[in-house]
Amino acid sequence: MERKILSAKDAQQLNSLVLAYVGDAVQSLYVRQNLATSCDCKAGELHKLASSVVNAHNQALLADKLMDSFTEEERDVFLRGRNGKSHHKAKNQTGADYRKATGFEAVIGYLYLTGNDARIAQLLGESNEN
Repeated sequence: MERKILSAKDAQQLNSLVLAYVGDAVQSLYVRQNLATSCDCKAGELHKLASSVVNAHNQALLADKLMDSFTEEERDVFLRGRNGKSHHKAKNQTGADYRKATGFEAVIGYLYLTGNDARIAQLLGESNEN
């Protein structure tokens, strides 16, 4: 299946929770790929390690850490995602963390759908530098 790249305008017209849905999958794949290529672990252990990184609490921390490096466009997408009306409740996380995580995921989803893989790598790479 060929990947479809959207224009910024088309991506901005998507529901912010759809962007977050895509962004969660992209971040999960990014983390899983990095773990699989850098860790000699079995699949179950890889899953536990990935889950310890890709969760609402850590995504909220990443959003706080990276907020100053977001472009104006990314900040707008983040705010739309954070303020989106989700019908899900956060599992074992605060509502504030869940909303920030959703905003962060929306940014990653937006960047992926617009083909900005280099920026995704930059943001997620920076998130691993501490």
